[in-house]
Amino acid sequence: MDWVDLISRKRVQDSATESPHRSAFQRDFDRIVFSAAFRRLQDKTQVHSFPESDYIRRRLTHSLEVSCVGRSLGTAAGDYVVGNDPSIGKSFPDFPHILGQIVANACLAHDIGNPPFGHAGEQAIGSWFKDCLPTALASELSAEQRSDLDSFEGNAQGFRLLTRLQEGRDTGGLRLTYATLATFTKYPTSSSNVSPSEYVGAKKHGFFADDTETFINIATLTGLIKYEKGWRRHPSVSS
Repeated sequence: MDWVDLISRKRVQDSATESPHRSAFQRDFDRIVFSAAFRRLQDKTQVHSFPESDYIRRRLTHSLEVSCVGRSLGTAAGDYVVGNDPSIGKSFPDFPHILGQIVANACLAHDIGNPPFGHAGEQAIGSWFKDCLPTALASELSAEQRSDLDSFEGNAQGFRLLTRLQEGRDTGGLRLTYATLATFTKYPTSSSNVSPSEYVGAKKHGFFADDTETFINIATLTGLIKYEKGWRRHPSVSS
């Protein structure tokens, strides 16, 4: 993989020029913060407990904190990369800060597709589709589409929100950079190729069948490595 491709500023359906006051990756951060899907995290609890006060921890607060930590770790990782390959620093003098911002973006959005009640919510949605989906509707779905529903995954729903559902005047969702979207996708594989024991990136699926083409474009333009079960993770992905 080549860092020139991995930190691609290209984005889908967007012709905006980069401002001297705000980089493409800072624009990604702002678009996530101001999206309706991100604001809805204020109504989702991070954990369910029995608090002694009226304070309940929300996923919105959690996401902001994770983003701050991600920025610091990404910047430190960028310093390490430049230290091992000075040519990257010559090509991108602000590389550590670029990488830090990309990681911050992915961390900011990492819970954006998760349903209420976290993994229990995912299991409840999947169980409903397994047990209650009308036979007539089920017969119209492909095997992979049915797999998407039976094993509903918040990460794949997050990818769908960012690239399709959160539309403004144009298509392409929030129209984030390919670098941010590739880093967001912790599990670059489809539901039919999930293989937990083979590779951490295939432990779950990161996109639905209908969004495969979108992810292929992202993977191609960022130079992700293809293998039998999907793609290798972007090096700035954080688990």
